Amino acid sequence: MTTIREEDFIQSIADGFQFISYYHPADYIKALGQAYEREQSEAAKDAMAQILVNSRMCAEGHRPICQDTGIGMVFLKIGMNVRFDTQRSITDLVNEGVRRAYLNADNPLRASILSDPAGARKNTKDNTPAVVHMELVLGDTVEVHLAAKGGGSENKSKFVMLNPSDSIVDWVLKTVPTMGAGWCPPGILGIGIGGTAEKAMLLAKESLLDHIDIQELQARGAKNRVEELRLELYEKVNALGIGAQGLGGLTTVLDVKILDFPTHAASLPVAMIPNCAATRHVHFTLDGSGVAKLPVPSLSDWPEVTWAASADTVHVNLDTVTREEIQNWKPGQRLLLNGKLLTGRDAAHKRIADMFARGESLPPEVDFNNRFIYYVGPVDAVRDEVVGPAGPTTATRMDKFTEMMLAKTGLMGMVGKSERGPSGIEAIKKHKAVYLMAVGGAAYLVSKAIRSARVVAFADLGMEAIHEFEVKDMPVTVAVDVNGESVHNTGPAEWQAKIGKIPVKSA
Repeated sequence: MTTIREEDFIQSIADGFQFISYYHPADYIKALGQAYEREQSEAAKDAMAQILVNSRMCAEGHRPICQDTGIGMVFLKIGMNVRFDTQRSITDLVNEGVRRAYLNADNPLRASILSDPAGARKNTKDNTPAVVHMELVLGDTVEVHLAAKGGGSENKSKFVMLNPSDSIVDWVLKTVPTMGAGWCPPGILGIGIGGTAEKAMLLAKESLLDHIDIQELQARGAKNRVEELRLELYEKVNALGIGAQGLGGLTTVLDVKILDFPTHAASLPVAMIPNCAATRHVHFTLDGSGVAKLPVPSLSDWPEVTWAASADTVHVNLDTVTREEIQNWKPGQRLLLNGKLLTGRDAAHKRIADMFARGESLPPEVDFNNRFIYYVGPVDAVRDEVVGPAGPTTATRMDKFTEMMLAKTGLMGMVGKSERGPSGIEAIKKHKAVYLMAVGGAAYLVSKAIRSARVVAFADLGMEAIHEFEVKDMPVTVAVDVNGESVHNTGPAEWQAKIGKIPVKSA
């Protein structure tokens, strides 16, 4: 019988979450590098370059790939000949490992987990509890899969109960465009088919833990219906033209993973969960010999890709930019931002709305008039950093507040991740404002453009406090112009037509 010591288990969990915070899986880097070489869309290629450069920087600097360091997920297959030398539950041991990882002084990870989710939504401060799945199996080892799932991709999870005769392919192709780009493509789609509702969702999530092998599958050909579905969906989802960051291009998914399970004769449950550009997972086995040894990748695994602003990129001074100036910005145009901007995301927007509802004024240092706001919740700084990784969060979550912010604060522009929804675009057009997009999955790279950072309001909100950043050459793309034209609408439509495998629907 194998004995797993308490400390070995806890430290293995802690090491695993630290490991995946700064190391992409090697198969993801290889697949993204190949997609970068194939890509013909200049905007998508630029976004992929930022993601690849960011990934290498994180591997070298041991800092998080994304500022959203995720909700911890742990999948355990525990051999029935294993005993744990502990007086605590397995879940308690997992949470201790997560706590140790996220509070690591050398590489602190962002605490994003809130208790009382339908009420006070209070941050637990250490990213616990994790989501734990356990299975008892034959054997004398413990197999561990760790994953850290960001909110942007997790929020795009989909589930449907199809009729047994319905087409899974048709549902996927109808559903993926509704997910927008908040899940930070290019990534992986995980699909679960069968079982019951909760089983299908779990299958979809577990499928994302597998290695990327779609190119090998294409080379050898499908051997069963699931592999046929993977190949068909890989081709057709990419033919939608959504592309990297939703800007339009040849690659939306790097792989499509499918797990299935027998189901009721009357049912066809189907779940779909995407993994983003910050794909993070690792697998190891505990056999009683000590702490897990994780395979450190070689920097030679990363492609020789560099990123630099294109010659036509416009430098913008945020401290002097005028409303007349932004009238000339066009969707897809690339900018380098310089100067000061304020930050704010979900909790800050909600607090501002509540203050206005009560007739209160904003704190004196929160003056949005003719300024820009950056939707971000950064990681804490370490050593000589001004700020930790500070990539953008999904902008559509702020759509419900956009009319208020533009009408009542004098805000001129916003910076975030992915597209804006109809209500956000309507408000932008009405107030002749602009929305700029930064690349999701390039958080460490973006943070290097931030030259100073200070909290100016709502410090109790932690990472959701309002900061003032001073930036130098922060790369962004004009995503919605003052006329309400969105590159996230025009880009995918253009590339879907160019690819030509799926008819483009008229507006």
